[in-house]
Amino acid sequence: MSDVLALVEARLLTALGAPDARAAITFLGTDRIEVLRFLASDDTGDIVRYATLGMSAQPMTDPAGPSPDHHPSSSRFAAPLSVSLADPLRGPRAELVLSVRAGRADTDKVLRPLAVLAASPQVEGLVVAPGASLDTGEPLWPGAPFTSVLVAESGGLVEDLELDAPLDPVRFLPLLPMTPNEAAWKRVQGAAALEERWLRHGTDLRDPLRAGVPLGE
Repeated sequence: MSDVLALVEARLLTALGAPDARAAITFLGTDRIEVLRFLASDDTGDIVRYATLGMSAQPMTDPAGPSPDHHPSSSRFAAPLSVSLADPLRGPRAELVLSVRAGRADTDKVLRPLAVLAASPQVEGLVVAPGASLDTGEPLWPGAPFTSVLVAESGGLVEDLELDAPLDPVRFLPLLPMTPNEAAWKRVQGAAALEERWLRHGTDLRDPLRAGVPLGE
């Protein structure tokens, strides 16, 4: 599916500009996952964006029933799927995008955790979808107060990429880092409740060193 990845890369470059760095990681039994780094600025300073390239080469099989928060003990990610029923063409496709403020932490060390998350559909037969919690099992970068992320809705920063039928579109899913307390609260209250709380408190979700949002009131 190199043609799909060529289209995906073109969409990323159109939306984010030319990458200033890229790294490739291959896990045993999986296709290569690349992580591209882009630099940008807004009215509050410089921003670095990390986008995966390779996750969308294969479709993810749509789960039958369990919600994104259903995490069996054998998996850190989403619901388990029946690999034997996987369709080689049909199924959701996605890439992951993480945005953080530049210069405040050694965020380039997030490349491997991002690649691990992007490889999870191939490794564990999983679907990564909005509302899911993805746990890396370690800090996203040295000193990070986050070991997991919330998968947000696509269509904002990078527009969905339509593919020829019968292929599903590629969705570029933003990742929002969560502190352990936020992740635990989200498992009980749900993704929408956590996002509303972040919004109410004006949380800067791009701050790589931010404190957790108040959860008690």
